[in-house]
Amino acid sequence: MTTHVNKVHHVTTITQVAKDLGEDEDWLRDISIEMEIEDGVIWVNGVGEDGVKAFTDFGIENLIELIRFYKENPRLLKR
Repeated sequence: MTTHVNKVHHVTTITQVAKDLGEDEDWLRDISIEMEIEDGVIWVNGVGEDGVKAFTDFGIENLIELIRFYKENPRLLKR
């Protein structure tokens, strides 16, 4: 029997990623909607919280690619 071993040892919240990248958090939320768990995004639930979107290191790399894409093609993102 083979079991999956999770190799993710930390995630970074969308608030921190926005701060680190110098981007608007709401805009990052908009563009990250299309990301899936395979892309390195997860939802973290906490006690008394609604939850927060967070990214693995791989997810941050994918998000940076989305940032580049949408900055080059701003009309593709409908707000």
